[in-house]
Amino acid sequence: MDFTESDEHVAIREAVAAITTKFGPDYYTRNALAHEPTTELWKALGHSGFIGINLPEEYGGGGAGMTELALVCEETAAHGCPLLLLLVSSAISGELIAKYGSDDQRQRWLPGMASGETKVVFAITEPDAGSNTHQLSTHAVRDGDDYLLNGTKYYISGVDEAEALVVVARTGHDELTGRAQLSLFLIPTDAPGLVKHALPVGVALPEKQFTLHFDNVRVPADSLLGVEHQGFSQVFDGLNPERITGAAICVGVGRFTLARAAEYARTRTVWGQPIGMHQGLSHPLAKAQIEVQLAALATAKAAWLYEHGKAAAEASNVAKYAAAEAAVAAADAAIQTHGGNGLSNDYGLLPQWGLARLLRIAPVSREMILNYVAQHSLQLPRSY
Repeated sequence: MDFTESDEHVAIREAVAAITTKFGPDYYTRNALAHEPTTELWKALGHSGFIGINLPEEYGGGGAGMTELALVCEETAAHGCPLLLLLVSSAISGELIAKYGSDDQRQRWLPGMASGETKVVFAITEPDAGSNTHQLSTHAVRDGDDYLLNGTKYYISGVDEAEALVVVARTGHDELTGRAQLSLFLIPTDAPGLVKHALPVGVALPEKQFTLHFDNVRVPADSLLGVEHQGFSQVFDGLNPERITGAAICVGVGRFTLARAAEYARTRTVWGQPIGMHQGLSHPLAKAQIEVQLAALATAKAAWLYEHGKAAAEASNVAKYAAAEAAVAAADAAIQTHGGNGLSNDYGLLPQWGLARLLRIAPVSREMILNYVAQHSLQLPRSY
């Protein structure tokens, strides 16, 4: 196998790095601590064609694949500016609209998403459903030519920055299995009856989290994304991109924090020696470096499988698991290397650790990935 990156991929890395470096980790840290969006960086990347690099060319996108979007996610993070909404808007919502949207929906939403002028976020999580999608209580019922939506969504990212939501709602009941039938809806964030409450979190992130209440939100029938009652299978076409781009962000966080730690360990001296001479510091960093590199390979494999139409669920879960574990370990080792300075805002490491720690839980927890691998890869009895 040839692991040499193509000239095109090298050029994408270099271009994204050059744009991100103009803003830099200090910019990201300031915005993360203030919970303010990194709008300027987003627009700069969009203007250069990187926000919608995976979206169809006929709608203004780059016409590339998940590999290229993963490169954008990784390089922004590797230069100190991890962008969670690349995962949510470009990967999940963008892929779902491109695959299942009507011509009118694609024309309405994809050009703005491709340019970076428009964000469409994803709303599936609920307070009482957790990872059990079949237990979603948000429901949509037909009312003449419209649908009425009622329910609550929880931990929805970037609603204040977005123009629309892809909402997963219950629309029926399968008599044979007893499970809910789900559907996807494209709903403007200013729809009457949609109430948004900021959800305070302790992690320093530019992207705010929200609780959403749908109180008889009326939407026309053409807001349905894809086929009614087929939302469960459709959602899974957005989950592999979600895991791949989440993994890519984690790889970037690992690269960034390890680069910071290595530089500090080379230049910080105690008792006349660089602290990097001591194996108590060098070995955790070396171990983390190995794990980040392995996670990068797993992420590249998952992206390749997805964009070539091959079974990518196992590889996507493996990549997400490996990258999140590696990023947390890398950020933790970097903080430990810096000692007390690792907790200083001036060094910008805690927001990176916080995001990596978040991605160890969401958008799918490490425990659910282990459940998946146990059941599907090892053919063990289902444990939940």
